[in-house]
Amino acid sequence: MTSILTEPPRTALTWKLVPAVLLSVSGVLLYGVENDLMGYGVLALSLVTAAVIDRELLRHLALIAAGMVIISLVPLNADLSIPHIALMGGALALAVLVPWLVSRFAYRERIIKFPVNTGRKWPLSAKLYLIAVVALGYLILPVYLIRTGVYQNWPDASDPTIFWRLFLGVNAVGIWDELFFICTTFTLLRRHFPDWLANILQAVVFSSFLWEIGYMAWGPLLTFPFALLQGYTFKLTKSFTYVVTVHLVFDFVLFLALVHAHNRDWLPIFLY
Repeated sequence: MTSILTEPPRTALTWKLVPAVLLSVSGVLLYGVENDLMGYGVLALSLVTAAVIDRELLRHLALIAAGMVIISLVPLNADLSIPHIALMGGALALAVLVPWLVSRFAYRERIIKFPVNTGRKWPLSAKLYLIAVVALGYLILPVYLIRTGVYQNWPDASDPTIFWRLFLGVNAVGIWDELFFICTTFTLLRRHFPDWLANILQAVVFSSFLWEIGYMAWGPLLTFPFALLQGYTFKLTKSFTYVVTVHLVFDFVLFLALVHAHNRDWLPIFLY
């Protein structure tokens, strides 16, 4: 006999939504509000309610929770000292590796994937979207960074060493965002909820993380839609390579805008 693998039903109006929403709220508390006591409490409540409602949901939320806890243990900021880079880099790596290893070798699942070589060429629409991302970044980022003053959350890159550390740091965090929030969190939530709902849930945690990184003031009005678009783009393309390219293109404009914000006579190409 041949066994037929079936996915669990994915509906929005289900009790499983309760622990999933609690998980997202815990991200707001841990990263946005920076209240560890409340954040860990709500995160634990999420897992307890999942244990009562659905054991498979519990296993998957536990993977996301493990990553969230790991990254909550280190300061999330743009400190570019070598010790902080090593500490934060190690935590971010573990936050991706632990869920993947547990899922693959303990759960014997192949849900979390990082599809790099899909064998499909990017259509013209995908290439045009990259151009649109650059244009939007050029129009929005300098206005946001400079008029709110949040560019000061990142260090001045006038020193050559800091310049390259900032460049590498911005890109490394951008790649990690897609590894954890899209390929891990969004993918696991899609097992239980419609794509649109899973996308909203991941975007809440995604934008909360970016808030603590430095995207404050009206930053969520920028980062939440971006997180939603990244999830939707991954759903359409099924390509980690493409969503990372979108993110890095946007982050390259961010990097240039940050350099200009700290040194207004450098790169005087922006409007704000």
